[in-house]
Amino acid sequence: MSTVAIRAAQLPPLVPITVRRTRTPKKTLPQTKLERDHVLARIRAYTEEHKLVPPMPLAELREHAETIIAENQFNPIWIDYVGVLLSNETWRETLATIPYEKRLLLMPKCLRVESKCPAPFDEFGLLCKQCGLCTIQDFQNEAEKLGYAVLVAEGSAIVMSLIQTGKIEAIVGISCLPVLERTHPYVEAAAIPAVAVPLLQDDCIDTTVDIDWVWDYIHLTSDDKTRRLNLNALHEEVRGWFTRESIDELMGPAKGETEVIARDWLARAGNRWRPFLTVAAHQALRDDAEGPLSDALKKAALAVECFHKASLVHDDIEDNDAKRYGESTLHTEHGIPVALNVGDLLIGEGYRLLADSNIYPQRKAEMFMVAAEGQRELCRGQGAELVWNNNPTALSSAQVLEIFRSKTAPAFEVALKVGAALTGKLEDTADALKEYSEALGIAYQIRDDLDDLGDDSAAENNVSIRPSIILALLRERGTGEAKEVMEALWTGKCETLPEKATIRAWAEQSGAHEKALLQLESYKEAAIRSLQAVDNANLKGLLRRVIGKIFNDLEIKGWCREFEVKNGVPEEVKLAA
Repeated sequence: MSTVAIRAAQLPPLVPITVRRTRTPKKTLPQTKLERDHVLARIRAYTEEHKLVPPMPLAELREHAETIIAENQFNPIWIDYVGVLLSNETWRETLATIPYEKRLLLMPKCLRVESKCPAPFDEFGLLCKQCGLCTIQDFQNEAEKLGYAVLVAEGSAIVMSLIQTGKIEAIVGISCLPVLERTHPYVEAAAIPAVAVPLLQDDCIDTTVDIDWVWDYIHLTSDDKTRRLNLNALHEEVRGWFTRESIDELMGPAKGETEVIARDWLARAGNRWRPFLTVAAHQALRDDAEGPLSDALKKAALAVECFHKASLVHDDIEDNDAKRYGESTLHTEHGIPVALNVGDLLIGEGYRLLADSNIYPQRKAEMFMVAAEGQRELCRGQGAELVWNNNPTALSSAQVLEIFRSKTAPAFEVALKVGAALTGKLEDTADALKEYSEALGIAYQIRDDLDDLGDDSAAENNVSIRPSIILALLRERGTGEAKEVMEALWTGKCETLPEKATIRAWAEQSGAHEKALLQLESYKEAAIRSLQAVDNANLKGLLRRVIGKIFNDLEIKGWCREFEVKNGVPEEVKLAA
């Protein structure tokens, strides 16, 4: 039932049930994305353990919510918020079984930018003009593409009327906590599967929402056999493969001091995102998405990390960096010759691990080709930056993003394609994985740039020139002293290097910081969009959730607030796509 069809349908008359929206004081919610995701994870674990059956009346929901808060020592003022999420989780699996064309996406008009929104209203709600100023357009377009009916409306009368037509069997909603609390009895009475993503404010103007959660619920389908896969647990398991004991078990005993140094370096701190991606792609494409992880997969993941850690050794030497993971870099500890040799050894170890698996020869050949092509592309990207270092000139933000594309994205592409090759399904997914990796790699590097400039605890607190999206945007957007210093910095004529705090202040004032955040969101969105052509529901669903997992686990220190971008920039989205 399309949105147009809703407006054309003759709905049965009902006595209106109006919930008047007023400016209420902001309820205390978990204030950061990391906190919200942690609360949701605990609620999902509780729901699975207790096998709760929907619909649950408010009194029962509150009782369970109080238990969850007590067991996890959450802030008691989150009680309503926990109750909403708990109700969502009781309906989650039922929602997954209902076809998209039988679902309604219900959004509040307060998601729009009220002062700039050109959309008019009719008796059914807002008529979005696709201006690109808010998230309503993105949610509506994606939901309608899947087959949803979509309304941007207030109150319950229209929704209840649609339910009575029999054409709507589930609701995905977005609303503030006061409205959700008041409408719960009506949804409960209708016994219709309904999940609701709470707004992050209780105000009625220019509100925001946890975008990742909305995407998750919109796309939820029983066709995705990975939907119950615990990504946090999977990531922790992958991390466990990089203790010295686990490394020796998979690679065999170390022979000589060089191998000892290499394995110590391999075990040193790291997020392990690349081996995690290898495992994620493999699990999504295999027949049993939740099956045990084989030694062949573990060796492939370890190989991917070997390639990555080798690139870090060489990168630190080329950039003359003294610190990595808060510790001395390998060449600082052991000297450049030893470090170079260790990096080369790790590349060899990566190929040895790929070869040392009992799998079909054709799949091994595909993994070798993927690794070799990724290595070449990485060296091209790094080489372009090194050549630029010999004669630095000012780079535009577009040129910096292109360096990110060739320098950072290949490692993600190798990780994903190795996992796909191990299942024998690389050919069918190669193009989508490449496009996804490019957007993911660029977004990751933008976030890394923001993180670097936010860390005042680093030994080197002065900013030197390198291809950085913040520095490029600041040169393009800065004025006065900021503009002058950036011009001197990019051309190597800056006598005194500016401190990070100074760069942060200039970036905030000039809008360079917000522009970088918008670009980050644009490329995350582009990564999700790249999956539209993928037929495999497991791969599409899991890689979409991986975006949330990677970027929610990252934390920028002392610089970026937890944010939701309210005013999108259509040109940026087009560029990213």
